[in-house]
Amino acid sequence: MKYLLIFGLTIAVIWLWQGKRRSALTEKARQQKPKTQGRPRQLPTTTEIVACDVCSVHLPRTEALTNGRGVYCSEAHRRQAEG
Repeated sequence: MKYLLIFGLTIAVIWLWQGKRRSALTEKARQQKPKTQGRPRQLPTTTEIVACDVCSVHLPRTEALTNGRGVYCSEAHRRQAEG
């Protein structure tokens, strides 16, 4: 009978300890959560990708060389397409 009582007390202590630990972790997570209310969420910007007319390499439009005939990845490919 005494072993049953010791077992029951052990289970009760572990249950109480886990409950306090769980509530402490929940409170810590709540405090660390960033407050984003009031600030508009910014969407990531997109970059248009184009292919070189000579070698078909894909690159951002901001890095591409363009002229009236097409889009190129380098000055050498632009000259190659012209002549």
